[in-house]
Amino acid sequence: MRLLSVAVLASILPAVPATAASARAGTTYYVDSRAGDDSAAGTSARAAWRTLDAVNAADLKPGDTVALKRGSSFTGPLRLTAKGTAARPISVKSYGKGPLARISGSDNDCVIIRGDNWRVSDLRASRCRWAGFRVDGRGNQLSGVRADGNVAGVQITGSRNTVRDSVLSDNSRMSVNNAGGDDDSGAFGVLLNGDDNVITGNTITGSYARSADYGTDGAAIEIYDGDRNLVTHNISRDNETFTELGARKGRTATGNVFAFNVVTSSRGRASFLVTRGPGHVVGPVKGTIAVHNSVYLPAKETIGWSCHDGCSPGILKLRNNVIIVGGEAGWEDGKGADEAGSVYQGRTKFKLGPKSVVADPRFVSRTDLRLRPGSPAIGRALPLSAAWFGGGKGRPKDILGRELDGTPDAGAYQSGR
Repeated sequence: MRLLSVAVLASILPAVPATAASARAGTTYYVDSRAGDDSAAGTSARAAWRTLDAVNAADLKPGDTVALKRGSSFTGPLRLTAKGTAARPISVKSYGKGPLARISGSDNDCVIIRGDNWRVSDLRASRCRWAGFRVDGRGNQLSGVRADGNVAGVQITGSRNTVRDSVLSDNSRMSVNNAGGDDDSGAFGVLLNGDDNVITGNTITGSYARSADYGTDGAAIEIYDGDRNLVTHNISRDNETFTELGARKGRTATGNVFAFNVVTSSRGRASFLVTRGPGHVVGPVKGTIAVHNSVYLPAKETIGWSCHDGCSPGILKLRNNVIIVGGEAGWEDGKGADEAGSVYQGRTKFKLGPKSVVADPRFVSRTDLRLRPGSPAIGRALPLSAAWFGGGKGRPKDILGRELDGTPDAGAYQSGR
C-alpha cells in the first residue's frame, strides 16, 4: 500500500486548532554553520539552516527564537528587524556545547537590531566593520554577549534598551584617526547615542587606542547625544576613559547617572569621568550624576573627574565616591561641581564638599577596591534618595548586591560592618 506524504495528509485531514500553550511558544529556528543547509526547514537541530542569510529572510514573529549552534562561525550581518512585544519578545540564543557562536565581517556591523523587544544572549561579535552589536530599536536586551576587536563593542541609537552581564574586550580600533582637527574618535566598549538605556553588570576592558590627535583615546562607555541613561555596577579595567560625555549643537546629553562602577587601570594615561560646560564645542552636558563609584588609577597622567569649560552644579553632581589617582583627583572651573561624601587621593583642583576628605581609602589591592578595616570611606557616605540612582524601588545595592544601610560607606563596595 502506498504511504501518503505529510503534505497529502495535511490536505485531507481536518485542521487541529493550536492550543494556547503552543500559540505562546512560538517557533525555534536552528542555525549550524558546519552541518546546516539553508534549504532545510530550520525548525530542528537536525534540519538547521547554515547561514545568517536564512535568518535575515525569515518572517519571524513574536515569541519566536533563533538558536545558533555553539562553535559556529558566521559572516555578518545578522539583521533583526522584526518586532516582538514586551510579553512575547523574539530571542536569539545558543544551543549545544563549546564556545559562543561567532559573527564577524568587515563589510558591515555584525548584529543589527532595528526591531523592538529582542532578547539576544550568548553570542560573540568580533572584528566587525564598526559595531559588534548595533541597537537601533526599543526595548531590546543584550545579555551574556561578547564583543571584541571592533570600533564599538555595542552602539545604541535606540531607547529603553539594556546591556547586561556581558564582556566587551579590546574594542580598540579608531574610526577617525587623523592628525589635526581635534576629531579623532573610536575604541568604545559601549557608545550611547540614545535615551533611557541601562548598561549594568558588564566587564569592559581594553578600550584604548593610539590617536594622532590625542596620543591615546578610547572609552569604556561614551555618551554622545544620549539622555537619562543609567550606567551601573560595571567593572572597567585598562580603558583610556571610563566615561566621556558630549552632545552636538542642538542635541543634549542630559541626566545620565553613573553608580556603583569599579574602575581600575594599569595604563600610563587614564580617567574616570570627563564632562563639559557650555564653553565647549560638545557642551553643555547637563545633570550628570556620579555616585558610589570606586576608582583607582595610579599612573601620573591620570584624572579622576574633569568638569571644564563652564562647570557648575547643574553640569555635574558627585556623591559618595572613592577616587584615587596618581594625577588630578578632580578638576573644575566656573562655579564648580556639586560634590560631597567622598574620599580622594591625588591633586585636588576643586573645592571639597561636605564630608569629603583627602586620605588613603585602604583598598584591599590595586585591583580589589573593597575597603579594609579602618578605611576613612567606611560610614562616610551621605544617605541619598532613589532619585540619585535613577529612581527605582527599594534600597540601592552595592556592586556585590548588599543593600546600603543608614550610614553607608563611600564607594562601590559596602564593608558589611
